[in-house]
Amino acid sequence: MLRFCAACSQITEHKWLYSVKDCDILRCLSCGLGRAGVQGFDPVSYYTGEYFSGRRSDGYADYSSAESVLRREFARTVRFIRGRRSGGRLVEVGCAYGYFLQEANAYFEVFGIELAADAAIHCRQSGLQVFTGTADEATLQRIGSADVFVLLDVIEHLPDPHQTLRLLTRHLNPGGIIVITTGDFGSPFARLFGRRWRLMTPPQHLWFFSSDSLRKIASSLGLRLEHVDHPWKIVPLSLMIFQLRRMLQLRVQPPSGEANLGLPVNLFDAMRLVLRKPPLE
Repeated sequence: MLRFCAACSQITEHKWLYSVKDCDILRCLSCGLGRAGVQGFDPVSYYTGEYFSGRRSDGYADYSSAESVLRREFARTVRFIRGRRSGGRLVEVGCAYGYFLQEANAYFEVFGIELAADAAIHCRQSGLQVFTGTADEATLQRIGSADVFVLLDVIEHLPDPHQTLRLLTRHLNPGGIIVITTGDFGSPFARLFGRRWRLMTPPQHLWFFSSDSLRKIASSLGLRLEHVDHPWKIVPLSLMIFQLRRMLQLRVQPPSGEANLGLPVNLFDAMRLVLRKPPLE
C-alpha cells in the first residue's frame, strides 16, 4: 500500500505487518520507519499519574520510587552529552519528574517541557524551569535558543516527530546537538518478537524508528547524524518485571519493593543518536 512517509518526506510503499490493540502497524519499505494507525488518542488524558505509577500496562512501574536508579542512568547520559557539548543551555523534551534535569543542572542551564501536568508541577516544586505542554513554537519562544535538546524515549510518542524536530532545529544554536533515545525497529530483537516486542505499545508509541529513517529526517533538516549506538542501560528491576509480565500477557501488577534495584541491560533493540547542527562558518 502507498502512504506518506514522515522520514522519506514522500509517498512510499508500505507493508502491513500486524495489528496491535486494534492499531495497524505499517513499515515503510524504503527507510524502515514503522507507524501505528491510531484513531482518537488523547495524550493529555493518557499521560497522567496513572501512567507513571503502574496503573497502565504500557507505562512505568513506579517512576518516582525508582528515582535513585533512574538518576544513576541519567548521570551516565549527562557524561555522554558532555563529551559532545560541555555546557550551555539544555532543554529536555518530555522531562517527566525532572530526574535527568537534576543530573544535568550542575553543568548546563536546564529547562524542561512536560505534557503531564502532575509531573511538570513536581519539577517546578523541585526548583526546575519546566513548562507544561508540548514543544511547540510558543513554548520554545519562551525558553529561547538552546545548545542541546534531549529527547529520551520521547520521539516515538510524538504525533508529528518530523515537525517537532524541525522546530527544535530552528531553536538550536549553530554547532548544537539533539540527543535522541528510542527503540530500534530494525533490530533483530524487534523483528523476532514482532507484535510482542516490548516497545510495540500503541497507542502511546505511534512511531517505530530505524537508524536509516532518523538519518533521513536529520538530513532533510540540515542536521548531521554524527553518532549511533546501542548502549547498555541501568534499568529498575520493577520496570523489567512489569514489562516482562506484559510481554508474556500476564496480569500486570504494581511493583512490590524492586524499584530501588537496578540492573545493567542491553537487548540491542534501543538506540541512542546524536544529531548536530552545522556551526557557522
